[in-house]
Amino acid sequence: MSKHKSNAFFYATVVAFGGFIFGLDAALISGTINFITQEFALSDLQIGTAVSAPGLGVLIALPLAGWASDALGRKMTLQIIAALYVISAIGSAMATSFWSLVGFRFLGGLAFSSITLASMYIGEIAPPKLRGKLVSMTQINIVFGLSAAYFVNYVILQATNTGAGWAEQLGMTHDTWRWMLGSEIIPAIVWFIFLLFIPKSPAWLLLKNHKTEAEKVLQKVIPTSEIKEKIAIMQASLREGEGNRSIGAQIKELVSAPMRLILLIGVTIAIVQQATGINAVLFYAPTIFEQLGIGTDAAFVQAIWVGLTSVVFTILSLLLIDKIGRRPMLIWGLLWIVISLAVCSYGFHKATYTLSTDDITELGDVPYADQLGEIAGVEFSNDAAFKQKLKSVIGEEEMRAQSSVLLQKAASMNTTLILIGILSFIAAFHFSVGPIMWVLFSEIFPINVRGIAIPFFALLSSIVNYLVQQFFPWQLANMGGSSIYLFYAIMVSVGLIILYRILPETKNLSIEDIQTKLIVKGK
Repeated sequence: MSKHKSNAFFYATVVAFGGFIFGLDAALISGTINFITQEFALSDLQIGTAVSAPGLGVLIALPLAGWASDALGRKMTLQIIAALYVISAIGSAMATSFWSLVGFRFLGGLAFSSITLASMYIGEIAPPKLRGKLVSMTQINIVFGLSAAYFVNYVILQATNTGAGWAEQLGMTHDTWRWMLGSEIIPAIVWFIFLLFIPKSPAWLLLKNHKTEAEKVLQKVIPTSEIKEKIAIMQASLREGEGNRSIGAQIKELVSAPMRLILLIGVTIAIVQQATGINAVLFYAPTIFEQLGIGTDAAFVQAIWVGLTSVVFTILSLLLIDKIGRRPMLIWGLLWIVISLAVCSYGFHKATYTLSTDDITELGDVPYADQLGEIAGVEFSNDAAFKQKLKSVIGEEEMRAQSSVLLQKAASMNTTLILIGILSFIAAFHFSVGPIMWVLFSEIFPINVRGIAIPFFALLSSIVNYLVQQFFPWQLANMGGSSIYLFYAIMVSVGLIILYRILPETKNLSIEDIQTKLIVKGK
């Protein structure tokens, strides 16, 4: 590998490591849900608030990220974000109340804008033929972070359940969820330190009229013979928006007639990526697997499989995106997602829930087990109806505490089919719309509006993400698994139809050529 390529890979790897912190931060909460629910006596909507707090924080951060990336630079903004991750991780692990936990997780959400900044920075330093791979590194780091979170949660849970000596010495047996959330602290500090060693974005330096510095940065990532042409292309792109740099002016340009195709592509992908329900599955993984009646320990093991599947198919996407192309991977990937979600919906639709007299007898050591005689032998057609009845019989708090055990006894379903559907969905997402959205965002927007455009569409995606996370526990309790997955499948189908009609191929094209192609087609 040439020195230029190795430099580009190093800078991209450092910046993309923010994706690892993002994935770790997002998924660690999945293992703590039962613990914090019992400790703070949370309702369904409060559980959703604790999990989705970062999603709310990012709604505020993303508009500011656009301004900060232009005013302070991509590098400094990323350093501020890394510091926020450190503070959030420490505060969440030491939270003394529900609202303090929500507050520190909200602070971590301010740092979630790292994904848009990473996409922007890498897109600006990467050579065209490597851009797809390098931008996709953010997504692969996200799934590594998710996988690490599931694994760390499982190890800590097993250590506390088995009473491991080292776990008792560290106090894990009493503060399991705090150790889970605190495991993010060291990686966040490491990322902050490595960010000191990356250069400033050449596009930002040109934006600030620092041409000489921009040339020095480009010397590190592309051959010297290509620098003059690259500078000329970027300057031409910047001149198109010269004297028109206000936020209002950039937004006006973004919604102008020549940009309408770019706008439609951005809106559709931003909504569809999160409307798949991916973060409901990733952030509530153990909870979702408990609905299959496999028990808490097995649910944590299955969550690890979610992480491993994410890693494998993100790597495949990374390897193939510049060979197969963005369009076919996205279109066929979305179709794959629809089919997978339909399988999950069908599996839950065919499930039934019945507690026999023998089941209740075996639950004799469970509080209020004698009250369950009222529903002995009664068959419920879906998980929502079963849990609602349990709530009326033994009370909401007890139902939550014992739901995993009760579902394990009562559920009768094709568990293998649903597991295949969920893992297939995870694979399809991380092979297609997961990484490809960020690749396209790094390609389709002109430099003069990119500081506003990427955070804007990421904000739109984050709004959908927040709604999915916030209301998933309520939906699970009141709608049931079948209806939820069917709803997600319908949403993705609508986006698939739109993108099939309007999305062009962008592989191996310069950013400037892509923008010209889209603007001409949109007229």
